[in-house]
Amino acid sequence: MTDSLDPMYGLHLAPTPYVCKVMRVEPQWIDHNGHLNMAYYNVLFDRSVDEFFDMIGLGHAYLKARNLSTMTAECHVRYIREIHEGDPVQAHVLLIAADDKRLHVFEELRHAEEGWLSATSDNLLLHIDMNVRRVAPFPPDIAARLQALVKAQSAAPRPDGIGRGIAMPARKPAQG
Repeated sequence: MTDSLDPMYGLHLAPTPYVCKVMRVEPQWIDHNGHLNMAYYNVLFDRSVDEFFDMIGLGHAYLKARNLSTMTAECHVRYIREIHEGDPVQAHVLLIAADDKRLHVFEELRHAEEGWLSATSDNLLLHIDMNVRRVAPFPPDIAARLQALVKAQSAAPRPDGIGRGIAMPARKPAQG
């Protein structure tokens, strides 16, 4: 991974997604179809966003020090290609947008050795004051980090699937 680290924030500030560490598909995650069960895609995405948030300064230490955290409000996962037991996978994470209380994060799960796309996860997260368990603004230092990261990653190519909804294809009327 070629990171461009900003010395002020210690952030990955490059016009590329943040590439997380390699993980392996565990045997107990395989379902009766012989591939990764859909629930465990979310485990892999969640572990990756935890790593990404640690880099930003929104991880477990942030919760402990400030009693502030994030919670997912919405998530849309697309399953593109099967992955199997033992496969090495790696998430690529983009911070698409951030405002005073919300984050839009997009993740691609790729085979770590061959590079092909397995799944995507498009997420809206809320910043939470854990004292009252309500949405709250980001502190100024975190807001500055987020805006710096959004700006840096805005130059990255936009993967297919960002903001995509679920819908059945329209049926064409029968001819004739």
